[in-house]
Amino acid sequence: MTGVTIRVARDEDDRQACFAVRKDVFVAEQQVPEEVEYDAYDSVAVHVLAVREDGVPLGAGRLLTGAAAAAKNGGDTGVGALGRLAVTAAARGLGIGAALVRAIEDAARARGLTAVDLHAQTHALGFYERLGYEAYGPEFPDAGIPHQAMRKALH
Repeated sequence: MTGVTIRVARDEDDRQACFAVRKDVFVAEQQVPEEVEYDAYDSVAVHVLAVREDGVPLGAGRLLTGAAAAAKNGGDTGVGALGRLAVTAAARGLGIGAALVRAIEDAARARGLTAVDLHAQTHALGFYERLGYEAYGPEFPDAGIPHQAMRKALH
């Protein structure tokens, strides 16, 4: 991952870069409707960005905390909600997804959270399991794509 920076979005330009990655991956590639992809949680989320040294965005993700996270994880405000993790097609396989997850976990720890929940697309279960997440509950559809709830305790 030489030449790639992973950072919490610093300003509106970084947030827009995160949204551009999500548009490429979720809206264009996976055909998720834009009105489903972007939601009210985007305004309160901690956004994390992977960017090449020349400024090209390669990946993004977000962390929800407090009431926003509780709405996603069943009501626990001490558990963060990782979501909207996306890596551009050209940047996959470089370790960017794992680095984004670690950065989101670091942001959760910095906010005193005890765990992180996520809703993984089922094809990505192995990726999250390798990062220490455990599946729970039944599989469910989200935007027409099968998902599985997962959680990781933070130490």
